[in-house]
Amino acid sequence: MSDYRYPYQDGVFVLNELVDLEQICKSAGLEEFADGLAEAVLDEAGKLGNEQLAPLNIVGDQKGAAIQNNQVTETEGFSEAYQQFCEGGWPSLAHNPEFGGQGLPNTLAVAVNEVWQSANLAWSLCPLLTQGAIEAIEAHGSEQLQQFYLPKLISGEWTGTMNLTEPDAGTDLAALKARAVPEGDHYRITGQKIFITWGDHQMTDNIVHLVLARLPDAPPGVKGISLFVVPKFLLDENGELTDKRNDAYAVALEHKLGIHGSPTCVMSFGENEGAIGYLVGEENNGLACMFTMMNDARQGVGLQGLAISERAYQHALAYAKDRVQGTLRDGSRITIINHPDVRRMLMQMKAGSQAMRALTYVAKAESDYYHNATCAEQKAQHKARTELLTPIVKGWITELAQEITYLGVQIHGGMGFIEETGAAQHYRDARILTIYEGTTGIQALDLIGRKTLVDNGAALTALLDEIQGDLNAISSPELQDVVESFQDVLNEAKEAKNWVLDVAANDSSAAGGASVSFMMLMGYLCSGWLMLKSANIAQIKLADEGTDIPFMQSKIACARFFAEQMLPRTSGLLKAMQAGGDTIMQLSEEQF
Repeated sequence: MSDYRYPYQDGVFVLNELVDLEQICKSAGLEEFADGLAEAVLDEAGKLGNEQLAPLNIVGDQKGAAIQNNQVTETEGFSEAYQQFCEGGWPSLAHNPEFGGQGLPNTLAVAVNEVWQSANLAWSLCPLLTQGAIEAIEAHGSEQLQQFYLPKLISGEWTGTMNLTEPDAGTDLAALKARAVPEGDHYRITGQKIFITWGDHQMTDNIVHLVLARLPDAPPGVKGISLFVVPKFLLDENGELTDKRNDAYAVALEHKLGIHGSPTCVMSFGENEGAIGYLVGEENNGLACMFTMMNDARQGVGLQGLAISERAYQHALAYAKDRVQGTLRDGSRITIINHPDVRRMLMQMKAGSQAMRALTYVAKAESDYYHNATCAEQKAQHKARTELLTPIVKGWITELAQEITYLGVQIHGGMGFIEETGAAQHYRDARILTIYEGTTGIQALDLIGRKTLVDNGAALTALLDEIQGDLNAISSPELQDVVESFQDVLNEAKEAKNWVLDVAANDSSAAGGASVSFMMLMGYLCSGWLMLKSANIAQIKLADEGTDIPFMQSKIACARFFAEQMLPRTSGLLKAMQAGGDTIMQLSEEQF
């Protein structure tokens, strides 16, 4: 057993009250599952997360994975936990029934994924990457690729990876050097990839690598990249697994600051006869195919920021309730949770985690609404909203996770700096989240460029209008002071949008310099909006017979704290944006 428990009440509240999981089920033709679905599924997921995965978290941190003779051995206990995960049907939860999936909503799956990621972040990265591989093959793969690979990936019998980064080509994929030479119905892949999460292990019979490479006659830059399926073990003409090893090997493991239980591999393709790969989508269109996988992964990384923050909060809360320090006037000793500044930090962790959860689940719900929409206009709206929220979910949440996990260490005081208390692991594990699947700066540029300037702010304007409408609809007298303060934040967001359209559109330095501030401002706005909606729902429910009054009071208190202590940051972010990029670019290289 462990100190981790999925925050069941808050998760169910967000799914049922903010997301409207019942309506999503009905629109997907899943009416028979609608009633009590979240409660039943999350209860079972919580058992696996708490009883099996969470105790292995510290084991993975202390022992990690190992490599010998180009073969990676995962942390002891990880494989057995993975087999239980598969036996429970968890990998197939939200995937296409045509290929063996259960077809349940993506929004429910994201709540379940929070369980795995909070319980054991390093372990959870393996099924996370598999989900992305499924998305890419289903969206762009040929019928044969789908029939051969999707059933095994969806069942969890096989896992998937994403192979983009090379030693000389990180974010700059235009510099990618891996090669793919046509050979009959397949291609011969050669090249090296780095930072490949769960690139090798022994938990499954096969690993399906998705690899970016160039054809011999490919045009230069990102327009000349193609995507390939490269299995660890080859299949026969009927799609059955053989014992023939493909020329794709892990040749080294990275030694990392955190997530030690997740093997981050250096992968070598084609050192001998060349790795056999199969084209996904069209030649020279691999980047578009990979972004299907990457966008899913980016929201998944945002979820990791929530998950590790929740775990750090629970860890710090348990310590604060137990650690005795300080004396009252009557001479009695008190625990540190009674100190106001410790309360401040705990409230920041609790309210921040709740804000993250609301934003993550609501953003993922857009994909369900998109798939279930019955007209082209609705589909376009939900697609635009998904694309707009993705960099905010990834960027804002993972940045805030740095702050929340830091507070977890701080609450422990000196003991937080000592590894044996466990607080430092959460802090170290969180550090990667702002980096992989696109750094914070990449997310911010995506938001300000591809998601705001490219459509002249249309998607963002629609979001701001919806927020304004929800704000106008809140009539609870008890919340009017919060409504008034949030109106100021919303006005700042509108001003920020106008500044981007007026100034950043014509000044690349201004756009680049302001992008992170713009993204963080929008993150606080969106999460604050959902916290206020939650408080309004909770306020109304206080009058309902049988309601959980302490929980609803807690929701209102957390929303107030977020509004009073965290939303004022938006004013500073707006001022930083409006300062422009002149000072940022003023110094010459020699002056640094």
